[in-house]
Amino acid sequence: MSTEHQGSRDHQGAAGARQNGVFRTKTVEQSIQDTEEPEHALKKSLSAFDLTVFGVGVIIGTGIFVLTGKIAKETAGPSVALAFVVAGVVCGLAALCYAEFASTVPVAGSAYTFSYASLGELPAWIIGWDLVLELALGCAVVAVGWSGYMRSLLDTAGIHLPDVLSGTHDGQFGFDLLACVLVLLLTAILVAGMKLSSRVTSIVVGIKVTVVLLVIIVGAFFITGSNYTPFVPPAQDAEGGSGLTAPLVQSLFGFTPTSFGVMGVFTAAAVVFFAFIGFDIVATAAEETRNPQRDVPRGILGSLIICTLLYVAVSVVVTGMQKYSELSTNAPLADAFKSVGHPFWAGLISFGAAVGLTSVCMILLLGQSRVFFAMSRDGLLPKTFSHVHPRFGTPYRSTILLGGLVAVVAGFTSIDELAELVNIGTLFAFVVVAIGVVILRRKRPDLPRSFRTPLVPLIPALSVLASLWLMLNLPGETWLRFGVWMLVGVVLYFVYGKRHSKLDRATRSAL
Repeated sequence: MSTEHQGSRDHQGAAGARQNGVFRTKTVEQSIQDTEEPEHALKKSLSAFDLTVFGVGVIIGTGIFVLTGKIAKETAGPSVALAFVVAGVVCGLAALCYAEFASTVPVAGSAYTFSYASLGELPAWIIGWDLVLELALGCAVVAVGWSGYMRSLLDTAGIHLPDVLSGTHDGQFGFDLLACVLVLLLTAILVAGMKLSSRVTSIVVGIKVTVVLLVIIVGAFFITGSNYTPFVPPAQDAEGGSGLTAPLVQSLFGFTPTSFGVMGVFTAAAVVFFAFIGFDIVATAAEETRNPQRDVPRGILGSLIICTLLYVAVSVVVTGMQKYSELSTNAPLADAFKSVGHPFWAGLISFGAAVGLTSVCMILLLGQSRVFFAMSRDGLLPKTFSHVHPRFGTPYRSTILLGGLVAVVAGFTSIDELAELVNIGTLFAFVVVAIGVVILRRKRPDLPRSFRTPLVPLIPALSVLASLWLMLNLPGETWLRFGVWMLVGVVLYFVYGKRHSKLDRATRSAL
């Protein structure tokens, strides 16, 4: 391209930025060009297999080990298997949109980068700020859950941690040593390189999937057919909350969720959906993938399909082993094996859950640091956090900063009530990505797309509607907290991000 033509393009871009202000967009070509700057270039070392392992590693967590029994007992009965299918379809709609964007814009940052290319700078900042909250809290919550499993295993072995080092429980303040140490250890592994991270994750995921397959295979021998009757229990009115604790759909429209019955399947789907959260993390690693146009869609869709099949199989087995009304809500898989006289398998499942949560924490930390790195590279956050390690090729400064903060949160805070912020943040990202696919199709039909979302705009529209419906099922207080976090983010954008934006500097230099 000639210098004159390039200068003309820069001038046009500057004029567009002046015209659009906070809604100025960053071209796909510029996003990809930024990844080639030596001091900001991430090392490309991942394959489709690595990405699929990452996806399976972050999706299979507490959902499959805990949520299956809880929802079967309280909401859907044996038809919880259908609820997993419904939730998998909803996630599949979003996954198709993510796959197109990630293969078209193979740049770190996931929904943040996609928003910058389609919706503009302020929406991109908002979604980036949202993702930082989602992934940080998600990692902290999972680390605290992992700590609980490990303390249980240590107690079984006769090793007891003092209460003051076991976290905050029942109003008593404490420091969760195990959760903090886990996050710091995983941070060090992520700094040391993506290939090392993927190898560690592969081992952990291998153990976790093996345990899940053992549950399915061994549990199948203890299924009693009568436990499936009735497969869809008679409908019951569920108790609704009040005030800010009530689901937003109840506060706005007076609609209360239903337990059991046909509608109970959809109510259950709104809950078990959150067992699928994580496939979008695959998109954050697009820039570190050797062939992102081919491998990222495979990683996203492959991990989602594998996890859906495993979830359905596990739910069918566990509701066949034990009557749904008798299932445990704390450790349903392990307790189902105890109920048929096989405590060995119960212990193995607890071990698998503890090991499995390790990979969830690591991949959430990975995704968070990549979003932060991408925002810093665009100037919306201090540039120091977009430098990569000269030897390891990783964004070590952002990884260390965020890993340290998450370790503190996991160590000192009891954050059960904040876990729902992870859910609303993810769903918000799904909505933005689905809308962005439609906008970019219309604005840039010329872009090469190695993967195309089918039936546009129908599939993105269905994804938006499904995500909004699930968001409406979250409590009003979750919406309030989310709104406060977003407001803080908008203030930070106008105080720092807008003035230091790389696009803003390019605009001013062209004037």
